[in-house]
Amino acid sequence: MRTRDLLDLFTLAALWGASFLFMRHAAPAFGPIALVEVRVSIAAVMLAGLLLLRGESAQLRAYAGPLTFVGIVNSALPFVLFTYATLYVTGGFAAIVNATTPMWTALVGWIWLRDRIRLAQWIGLAIGALGVVALLWGRIDLRPGSTGWQISLATGAAMLGSLAYGISATFARKRLVSVPALVVATGSQIAAAIVLLPFAMVAWPEQTPALDAWASAIALAVACTALAYLLYFRLIAHVGAVRAAAVTFLIPVFATLWGSVFLAEDVTLQMLVGGCIILGGTALALGLIGVPRAPRSVPGRLSRGESEGSELASSRDSSSLRSSE
Repeated sequence: MRTRDLLDLFTLAALWGASFLFMRHAAPAFGPIALVEVRVSIAAVMLAGLLLLRGESAQLRAYAGPLTFVGIVNSALPFVLFTYATLYVTGGFAAIVNATTPMWTALVGWIWLRDRIRLAQWIGLAIGALGVVALLWGRIDLRPGSTGWQISLATGAAMLGSLAYGISATFARKRLVSVPALVVATGSQIAAAIVLLPFAMVAWPEQTPALDAWASAIALAVACTALAYLLYFRLIAHVGAVRAAAVTFLIPVFATLWGSVFLAEDVTLQMLVGGCIILGGTALALGLIGVPRAPRSVPGRLSRGESEGSELASSRDSSSLRSSE
């Protein structure tokens, strides 16, 4: 990668890692649904302005149906689920669970699109699953009302959010592959804002959030959503989807760092071990490590390293087609 591309990669990871920090800070004041409504609404306005400047807004109506689905499954639902999770677990923990998205994406692609998964990728998926077990070992408690019960619900919500990203990635690859990424990003944010609006009105906090909570919400929308999308699109264009998938491995690092520095969140040995196992399995499933294969062309598919499973497995490749977080 060029120096500029590396800078984009690390900046993007820092922004997406910071999203967990801002969620942790603002969620108690807003609540998950209201905070996400603020986030997607501001991001939608910013992205829509850029789309108008580029003259591509006409495509929003042409793909209204698929964009609405992606807006719900890729933004509204997982954003709310992850925001809820950060009420009870650290940002670093939530980011590690988020790193399972490539595994869910590969599995959904295998089931839905019949994408072939190589043996090495199956091994990577199994290793990643073991990492999830290691991360959650001793934390799960099914007694309602207990601290462990709240952590269990939060972890389950984060896992469902990751699964939602996997579903949206596969759907976008099937239905929106020819649509410009900025169009999908803008349309999905607009759809998410519209869908969440009535729920946000009901769930809006009775006490007006403080200025620092509003600052976190705005930063979440502007920096971690709108700006991050633009950086990711440029990275995809310059280095390709597979190399851009490396951001998946950096997000938990930055999320843990920001949480430790600004919120004094603990970094436990269990988190480190579980996270390393998950990321190692993800790298294997993505094809970023292992025995290199000669590139080959497959009808209807991308070649040059973006092989079956690799493109599907990227948690943020769904963003390149539909719009990340």
